Amino acid sequence: MSKIEELIEKLCPNGVEYKTLDNICKIETGEQLNKDKLKDEGLFPVMNGGINPSGYWDEYNTEKNTIIISQGGASAGYTQFMTAPFWAGAHCYTVSLKVENVNYRYLYHFIKNNQMTLMSNQVGAGIPSVSRASLYSLQMPIPPIEIQSEIVKVLDNFTELTAELTAELTAELTARKQQYEYYRDDLLTFKEPEIKNYVLGDIATVTKLAGFEFTKYVVYSNEGRIIALRGLNVKNGKLDLSDVKYIDKSDLTKLNRSKLHIGDMLFTYVGTIGQVALVDEEDKYYLAPNVALIRCDKTIMMPEYMRYYFQSNQFWQTQINRLLQSSSMQNIPMEKIRQFEIKVPSLEVQHRIVNVLDNFDAICSDLKIGLPAEIEARQKQYEFYREQLLTFAETGNTILTDRQTDRQTD
Repeated sequence: MSKIEELIEKLCPNGVEYKTLDNICKIETGEQLNKDKLKDEGLFPVMNGGINPSGYWDEYNTEKNTIIISQGGASAGYTQFMTAPFWAGAHCYTVSLKVENVNYRYLYHFIKNNQMTLMSNQVGAGIPSVSRASLYSLQMPIPPIEIQSEIVKVLDNFTELTAELTAELTAELTARKQQYEYYRDDLLTFKEPEIKNYVLGDIATVTKLAGFEFTKYVVYSNEGRIIALRGLNVKNGKLDLSDVKYIDKSDLTKLNRSKLHIGDMLFTYVGTIGQVALVDEEDKYYLAPNVALIRCDKTIMMPEYMRYYFQSNQFWQTQINRLLQSSSMQNIPMEKIRQFEIKVPSLEVQHRIVNVLDNFDAICSDLKIGLPAEIEARQKQYEFYREQLLTFAETGNTILTDRQTDRQTD
């Protein structure tokens, strides 16, 4: 029997009293700080309706160790415990205790446990929000303070362990990525006799979707089969299809120049410049604006080699960064892309390089998949135990907690 179970059996075997939060705490709205005062850097974070600070300011209006709840915006209901002084903005609720028989961290864990309920009950046709009334209506079990303190110890320890795990796995991912980039750059560094230097436009077609084509012939929709690949779909050498637009209803007969085939490489030349990805399916993708198509001569260069080469540090230093630093342009014209210089070894050497980097990339990808999966599993485990620890039979109610049921059947 755990210490918490022993305390429950000793101090409240018949259940505990439940009270609504309006009887336990005071929830107040922060103070508006005009946007023109917000800084990118400052002494104190400004907390409003989001998960992260909306900016920084050199003064604070709230002490450290305070519970806050996002009042408005997509994250309304999100709950945090601030461990340093901060400025509570107009879309930030702060929570303070009105009674002495409640542990403040116990209150935090209870509200955090109800975070998804709060976020799912957002109201408002414009900017969603969570009302004070909905917060005050939450009913919290009030076991004796000794039990609250033990619950806080367990949940705080679990929170710390989860944070440590996240930090360790993130550090491992960073180290693996650095190792991968080192070997990639090393493999793509050649002695002159081993390679030929090409101007990209001499061995590849470089083009884009013309503005008039997009205006006249492209119709976006949220469902379909044919995808227009936009800049946000090209990330870290791969296609990211988490947010796509379909163009099945477009006049595809007018977009032959923009149809993509297996092996075509995409290159972002506006905004986030230099992201690349390869097309891996036929009859599925077309170009969207602000993304260039690079279709290489496969008798000279493998598309997979080209993708890795475009991601290498030496290519960025000698081509992209040099070009951007010599101009105030926020994009790279097609003609400049065609003038990129690229070092190309024999196809045999290219195959060997691609095989090595594919294997290394697979290892890194497995770790990227494993990292969030492991963190999610630990988070679900934590949430399960938090729910269990914060569940009590109510005084005068015949419904028993799982712990009490287990004891009666032992």
